[in-house]
Amino acid sequence: MRYIGCHLSAAGGNVSMVKTAQSIGANTFAFFTRNPRGSKAKAEDPADCAAAMEALRENGFGALVAHGSYTMNLCTADPEARAFAAEILRDDLRRMAALPGNFYNFHPGSHVGQGTDTGIAQIADALKRALAPEYPVTVLLETMAGKGSEVGGRFEELRDILDAVGSDHLGVCLDTCHVWDGGYDIVHDLEGVLSEFDRVIGLERLRALHLNDSRNPMGSRKDRHACIGSGYLGEDTFRNILRHPALAGLPMILETPNELPGYRREIELLRGMEV
Repeated sequence: MRYIGCHLSAAGGNVSMVKTAQSIGANTFAFFTRNPRGSKAKAEDPADCAAAMEALRENGFGALVAHGSYTMNLCTADPEARAFAAEILRDDLRRMAALPGNFYNFHPGSHVGQGTDTGIAQIADALKRALAPEYPVTVLLETMAGKGSEVGGRFEELRDILDAVGSDHLGVCLDTCHVWDGGYDIVHDLEGVLSEFDRVIGLERLRALHLNDSRNPMGSRKDRHACIGSGYLGEDTFRNILRHPALAGLPMILETPNELPGYRREIELLRGMEV
């Protein structure tokens, strides 16, 4: 059994997302903890969270993969903006405690000229503070395409963050478009890329995947998602991913340019690749 889902709108609440996921054949899903292009968050609803957790258990869902705001940059050169981003991270993890046992994924950040080492140190410092209360949530660093001054375009950069934080509540989410755009050839050598991930980071740290085709050739460092099979990765790449034993049991989240009917079709397509 593979846990496959997509990004859903959190506007109707957690129980509503569970019902929507079921309607399109998903058994996991992702959602933004707050406005993805800002910082505003909905008021907390403990009753809705409790009901959603019960619905997830009853229907055999895999772990959910919440996503932090795109504007949360833990290594921006602006000290005030950096402190604000760190506070958003702390608040998101506190809020995620109402959905225990799930994942919180975010883009590590862009150092905007400070240098990768400085960016890594700033990200690690914010994470150590946010993880200190040990909420029942695992935080995932997303693999990035390496555009501009992004941190996380190489496995070594993610490993350096993991080492600096030193927490068992920290892992990695591998985005197929991002690693391809970042120069990792998952089309012709998925096994080699996973072996490199294992050597540099450790496969035990890989806790979730984002399944996205790419509009660009390998190494473009552009981060342009495409629907499954319509980009440079092609359907065979996703068939290999779905059938790889090392990836069994991990939540796989679609972030393709789709609405719900398109996600339903892609989930059906991926389900057909499982065997």
